[in-house]
Amino acid sequence: RRTRAGLTDPTRPGGSFICAGPTGVGKTELAKALAEFLFGEEDALITLDMSEFSEKHTVSRLFGAPPGYVGYEEGGQLTEKVRRRPFSVVLFDEVEKAHADLFNSLLQILEDGRLTDSQGRVVDFKNTIIIMTTNLGTRDISKGVMTGFQSGTDTKTNYERMKSRVTDELKQHFRPEFLNRVDDIVVFPQLTQEEIIEIVDLFVERLEKRLKDKDMGIELTQKAKVLLATRGYDPTMGARPLRRVIQSEIEDQLSERILFGDLSSGDIVLVDVDGEGDTAKFTFTGTPRPRVPEVVAAAKGGGAPKELGA
Repeated sequence: RRTRAGLTDPTRPGGSFICAGPTGVGKTELAKALAEFLFGEEDALITLDMSEFSEKHTVSRLFGAPPGYVGYEEGGQLTEKVRRRPFSVVLFDEVEKAHADLFNSLLQILEDGRLTDSQGRVVDFKNTIIIMTTNLGTRDISKGVMTGFQSGTDTKTNYERMKSRVTDELKQHFRPEFLNRVDDIVVFPQLTQEEIIEIVDLFVERLEKRLKDKDMGIELTQKAKVLLATRGYDPTMGARPLRRVIQSEIEDQLSERILFGDLSSGDIVLVDVDGEGDTAKFTFTGTPRPRVPEVVAAAKGGGAPKELGA
C-alpha cells in the first residue's frame, strides 16, 4: 500500500518481511501468491534455498565469485536474477540456515536497496519485495508440547504465546541491526481443520487445470472434501500431509480409471464417498459434458442457435 501510494522510502526495497511459523502453513505459498498478485505471474518469484548457503565459501555464489575464481564471469545467483528481473519477489527460504556472512550483505540490501556484485555492477533492489521464511521458535509446537495449539481452545491466547516464543527465538538468532531493518515480522498460526477444507479446494483447482488437457473436469461433494481434510489433517505438519492424501486417494485412483478406460475425454468426474469412518472409500462417476449448441450464421437463415445434430 505504501508503494502504490508513493510513500515508501525510495532508497529501500518495496517491502521486507520475515515470515515465521510452523511447517506447512503456507509461508512459501504466500510468496508465490504475492508475486502473481503484484507482478502478474509466479515466474516473478526468485527462490533461494538458504540450506545451500550454510558454509562460508558458498555465500559468494549469491553475489558472484571473486576475480580469478571459477564462475567469475557467470555472476551471482541472486544479483544476476534481480538485475535481469528487477520487479520481483525475492524469497530467502529457511533463512536461519544461512551462514552469518550472508546477513552482512542483506543489511546493505535492506537499508540501501542496492548491492554491488563481484564484477562491480550495482544491482537495484528498490523494486523488489524481500521475504524471508523461518521455522525458528516452533520446535516445541512440532513436538506437541504446547497442546493448546492442537485442541484449538482459546486460539487467540495460544497464538500470542507462540508469537512471543518465535519473537524471542528470532532475537537470539539474528543480530538487532538485522531485525531492525526488516519492515515487519509475520507469525503464521497453525492451520485448523476448517482451513484444511479450504485448501482442499485449492488442490482440486490445480488438478482440474491438469485435467483440462484431457477435456475433462472434476467435482467433489462436500462429504468427499471433509473426508480428505480429516485424513490429511495433521496440526504439526500443516497442509503437506493433505497433498499426499490427495495424490494417493484421488489422483492415483483417477489415473487408474483413465488408463483402464472407465473414464474418458469429455467426462465430468464426480467424486463422492461410500461408507463411513475408516472404511469409507472414494467413488468416481464420470458424466459426459452437456453438448454446447452450435451458433448458425444468420446469413444462412438460421437466426437462432441449434443443437448439434438437429
